[in-house]
Amino acid sequence: MPNLDLPILVVDDAKFSSMVVGRTLRNAGYRDVRIANNAPAALEFIEQRPVSVLIADWLMPEMDGLELTDQVRQQDEQNNHYTYVILLTARESVEALSEAFDRGVDDFIYKSDMTKQLIPRIFAADRMADRQNTLLKANSLLIENNRELESTNIIDLETGLCNNRYAREKLGKCLRQTESRGGSTAYVLCGIRNWQALKRKHSPAVISELAIGIARRLSHLIRPMDSLCRVGDNQFAIVAHFPNSDYCTTTAFRRVFDGINHKAFKTTAGYLSVEAGLVLCRADAQNGTPSVQEMERAAVQGLVDAYETRRFTETVPEIAQGA
Repeated sequence: MPNLDLPILVVDDAKFSSMVVGRTLRNAGYRDVRIANNAPAALEFIEQRPVSVLIADWLMPEMDGLELTDQVRQQDEQNNHYTYVILLTARESVEALSEAFDRGVDDFIYKSDMTKQLIPRIFAADRMADRQNTLLKANSLLIENNRELESTNIIDLETGLCNNRYAREKLGKCLRQTESRGGSTAYVLCGIRNWQALKRKHSPAVISELAIGIARRLSHLIRPMDSLCRVGDNQFAIVAHFPNSDYCTTTAFRRVFDGINHKAFKTTAGYLSVEAGLVLCRADAQNGTPSVQEMERAAVQGLVDAYETRRFTETVPEIAQGA
């Protein structure tokens, strides 16, 4: 059954021609038919309310049917919409029609046989426009769902570790635990100093193997109760709580530093060595509770020192006044 509420716009500078088209459509039962006497007026109509089918004369003053089609396609792109464009023409040359198809026109109706061709072409236009707009809406919904999933995702897809979002949540929980129960919170930031040099030398596939290898080794080097996350392309973080502050030192993570720096990683490009810098940022209950951002900031600054000295460094965050 035809969709008699199909929004249709007829554009023709010849009032008699547009009147004939409009009357033919209304006689066929179509209820949503608008008439424009020129292309600029048609664009205003579409801006106010999009249409599914546009029927336009090819030859019009100011802006012809092809130029109007270009403008409509731009509006469609902005509005995530598809308008089925039919041109009314007396031109039957293959070259002219080929040019029109290249410009985004969907179909033609020859003026010499317009009354016979119009309604069957509208039936086809309805199906095509409906299909295209359904696909556009479905694709838009899929993109939105993917964005929502990305905004709530806590997994780094390449390594399978938790990501920076989870690291911040975990660090916040550890800081609150330290504040209420005592002890210390440890945020160990591990950065691969020669990561960019390795990326310039090896393919993305090999670098992916290396990232996965680093993630696996770190997983075996940390304590079972600690949280390991990938917080950047070349950075990993360990979040841990120590009930006894005396044990929250670089010594507790020394095997992580040695395990990453002193043993190469096997890849399809051979064994690759990395230069890892590590910094321990610690927060104790008796010294006040820093924010997650203050912990991260101190760790990043400490990692710079670790890169320069090539040693496992330790730092404490600066707590803002009034925090």
